[in-house]
Amino acid sequence: MSGATLRLLQEADDEIRKLPRIVKGAIYDFQHKFRENPDAPGLRLKQLKGGGPRLFSARVNAEYRALLLHIDRRNYVLVAVRHRKDVYENLDRYRYQINEVTGAIEFMDMVSVRAGASSPAPEPAPSPEPLFAAHGQERLRELGVAEPLLPLVQKITTEEELLGLIEYAPAHTREVLFALYEGKTFDEVYDQVTAPVAAPAEESIDTTDYVTALARPATRVTTEDVALRPVLDGAFDRWKVFLHPTQRRLVGRDYSGATRVSGGPGTGKTIVALHRVKYLVDRLQPGDDKAVLLTTFNKNLAADLEKRLKELGGEELAARVRVVNIDKLATEIVSKAEPGGRRRWIDDGRAIQEWRDMLTELGHMTWDADFLHAEWTQVILGQAINSRTAYFRARRAGRGRNIGRAQRDEIWKLVEKFSMRLDEKNLWTYRQVAERAARLEMARAERIREHAAQEMNIHAQDASIALKKPRYQHAVVDEAQDLGAAHWKMLRAMVPEGPNDLFIVGDTHQRIYENYVSLGSLGINIRGRSSRLTLSYRTTHEILGSALGLLGEQSWDDLDDGTDDLDGYRSLLRGPLPVLRSAASWEAELDLIAEQVAEWNDGPGASIAISVPERHMVADVESKLGRAGVLAAAIGPDGPKKDDVVHVGTMHRFKGLEYQHMIIAGVADGLVPQSYVRQYETTDRVRYRREIQRARSLLFVAATRARDSLVITWHGTPSPFLPAPGT
Repeated sequence: MSGATLRLLQEADDEIRKLPRIVKGAIYDFQHKFRENPDAPGLRLKQLKGGGPRLFSARVNAEYRALLLHIDRRNYVLVAVRHRKDVYENLDRYRYQINEVTGAIEFMDMVSVRAGASSPAPEPAPSPEPLFAAHGQERLRELGVAEPLLPLVQKITTEEELLGLIEYAPAHTREVLFALYEGKTFDEVYDQVTAPVAAPAEESIDTTDYVTALARPATRVTTEDVALRPVLDGAFDRWKVFLHPTQRRLVGRDYSGATRVSGGPGTGKTIVALHRVKYLVDRLQPGDDKAVLLTTFNKNLAADLEKRLKELGGEELAARVRVVNIDKLATEIVSKAEPGGRRRWIDDGRAIQEWRDMLTELGHMTWDADFLHAEWTQVILGQAINSRTAYFRARRAGRGRNIGRAQRDEIWKLVEKFSMRLDEKNLWTYRQVAERAARLEMARAERIREHAAQEMNIHAQDASIALKKPRYQHAVVDEAQDLGAAHWKMLRAMVPEGPNDLFIVGDTHQRIYENYVSLGSLGINIRGRSSRLTLSYRTTHEILGSALGLLGEQSWDDLDDGTDDLDGYRSLLRGPLPVLRSAASWEAELDLIAEQVAEWNDGPGASIAISVPERHMVADVESKLGRAGVLAAAIGPDGPKKDDVVHVGTMHRFKGLEYQHMIIAGVADGLVPQSYVRQYETTDRVRYRREIQRARSLLFVAATRARDSLVITWHGTPSPFLPAPGT
């Protein structure tokens, strides 16, 4: 008899990522052979003595062994990969069980747990109080802490011991202990961590029934018999294998209206968005194709979302969803409504230069080009304002300088002149198109409402309008913090208000564009329907702590006139501390970069990236690496063009990407933040704070692309955002 099913436990994935590349390759070969025939002589599958009736070992290569739980017949779960001496020299070190609270299968290496939970040196007398002294073993057992670990947990006295223990503990135990350590009460931990994964009260858990336990959501294994090739690149996509119970609770819920999900980098917001799309599509009526919109700001992210959606649900799912970046969607609306001549796009930099040229030609000295451009894009275009009267009444929250009616009148006249100037030159900006699309969609939605309310016969030429449905029943928005007010007005008009209308995913701490909105003022009510994700699955505890420090003491909005924070944001993954390195010059810094890449670059497929603050520095890095014999490629507007090479790009280009190793270079004073920002410190304090906040967000985004290793370099004077030496 041949053929077997092999699933992967999440904790095994965590460990495999840390193994040498050659071992990862052997694991891929092993799992392929095991699925074909687990009894093949070369695999040496055998039950481990002293490991209980279900624990088996199999040969990965000469040095490493796979530890497997036998579920039933030809059904196995890969729970660990260990050096052979750790498998056969201490046969009673491994424990497995079915958790009596969650009903999940759990596996523990007690030798590693004890080593991790031990202090490096004896504590001076008197011994400090244990961290969990206020929680007895019975209370911890109620929360689902793994039974074999309870005596060890009761002895922990330091954070270092806690982190050492949870590195090898089952996933649920990790989350419970970390939440208690952060100060949450027993009831809070039960409600937020344990209840979502606890077995139903009416279900009696049979701790011998591994078939049922394997099927429970709390057992964190691959949901199907998938290949392990992605492990080779250290990029095992967890969203393909496991949707965390907290995430699943957000995905599979009916909401009375729009809802928002926030959370720091790596907490699975995009995973939640993709599964939410599938949830909504699965509930559509036959024939309601393209009734769900999935959109985001960045076009290369939109392409990635479409690819991942197909991987999640196949072509059948993707065929029923419209996946498009928000500006392309707006352009389609305007082009269809106003066919004819084509215009050339200009970016914000070119638009500001056009403002400067116009002000010079007019001899106007009252307002500067930067201020007028921001007023035009953020207030007038952002709120889809099309009359001077409406501008007089417009909210200008966060714009800094107070301006009266006479000043608004003067600005409005300048805006009209500027719009005519762009028309004459056959130019437009994406923000102009978004504003025009918003007004077109708002008018369309109003006509549909009027015809629906009339409930009467209408002229044939109006029938097409009356019979039109809203463009979409549901919209899911990823990276919501990057959308402007006009985008939101367009979406609000496209998707009528009602149950499950808008599912909004984002993190304002990662806002890298100048779009500040209040959803409530734009007709999108999320009050009472907001949730936060706090557990990072990408970045290590060490990198995360450093990245949070880069944000400083700024105040962050919540997209709705409130404030947001990253309290409780944490990672249970461990790794080396980030490294800070200085150089005397840019050339010397390039030498540091090349040396670090050579240290990491252990063969094709190594996941390495280098982020820089300015565009010209990309070419410098590429050239330096090329001379060192390292293949590198710049990240363009559509994302990376090549895999299996070192990726190089400006900080903006790394949104939505992740790498095993990351270098952030050029983090020097005058570059991060850029020197021009200083001019606003005395002339426009609000803008100065916004520019500083955006620069910190950009650095935060770059730092949290790293999964395992982060190196930050600079030349000359370090950025003021970096920690002082010795801190």
